[in-house]
Amino acid sequence: MTVQAILAPVFAQVLLIFVLMLWLGRVRLSEVRAGSVKAGDVSMGQRNWPPRAQQAANAFSNQFELPMLFFALVPLALYTKKADLLFVVLSWIFVATRAVHAGVYVTSNHVPYRFQAYAAGALVLLAMWIIFAVRIVVAPIGI
Repeated sequence: MTVQAILAPVFAQVLLIFVLMLWLGRVRLSEVRAGSVKAGDVSMGQRNWPPRAQQAANAFSNQFELPMLFFALVPLALYTKKADLLFVVLSWIFVATRAVHAGVYVTSNHVPYRFQAYAAGALVLLAMWIIFAVRIVVAPIGI
């Protein structure tokens, strides 16, 4: 696989994070302008935001939890030359589940759907790590 093909899902995941960051900023700014929250009520990181703004914050924050294992795996797979078509396909599936999870979070926030997207992504990422580990153990590389 090409480096571009391997990194494309990473770029998509990073784009998702930036989109959520902008969404969060827009929602928070509109809440402050509407008078729903005063800047002093949240200036020290308090969670005094209205629910819509807190949903956006949670969706953004969540992108720094499970995806960190993805961001750790990709350079390892690149470095060890263990990233193949299966790796890229699973990467895209993982990123798609993260997009669905974030989409549910900032819209309906329907917990069962959100959990299903999260669990699907976690299982895909677990599979990616297991496949990678097995490939390293079965065919170690000389570094």
